[in-house]
Amino acid sequence: MKKEDEIKAVATNRKAFHLYHIEDKLEVGIVLAGTEVKSLRAGKANMSDAYASIEDGELWLHNLHISPYEAGNRANLDPIRKRKLLAHRQEIRKLFAKAAQKGYTLVPLRIYFSDSRAKLELALAVGKKLFDRREAIKERDLRREEERERRGRRE
Repeated sequence: MKKEDEIKAVATNRKAFHLYHIEDKLEVGIVLAGTEVKSLRAGKANMSDAYASIEDGELWLHNLHISPYEAGNRANLDPIRKRKLLAHRQEIRKLFAKAAQKGYTLVPLRIYFSDSRAKLELALAVGKKLFDRREAIKERDLRREEERERRGRRE
C-alpha cells in the first residue's frame, strides 16, 4: 500500500481550501479516454472551476479542464466535458444525503494516479464567508511572520 506522501498529485485545487471548509473526503475513480490519461500524466489539467454533482444516482464531474493531448488526433475529446466518477452506491447515497443540505457542495481537491488508475479526491465542503477567509489570511500571515522571526534568531 502506498503512503499518501509517495503519491504525486497530477493537479490540485488550491482554491478549494481558500473558499471552503472541508468536512469529509472520498477517493473516487474517473472515467477517461486514452488521450485524456496521457494528457493527465503530462500534468495538463486545471481544476480551478471544477465541481461534482449527483444526477440520477450517479456522480458527475463538471468543468475539469484536461488539455487535448498534443500527439492525439481526432480521438481528442472536448476538454471541459462532463466526466463520470466511480464510487460505491452506498457512498453516493451518503454524499447525496449530506450534499442535499443547504450550503453543502462537492468539490474536487486533487487528481493523482494510484496503481496506474486515475483517482480523484472529492470533498464535501461548506462555503466560507468573507470574514472567515479574511481571518484565515490573517492567521497565515501571523504564522509566516513568527517563522521568519524564529529563523532570524537562529542565524
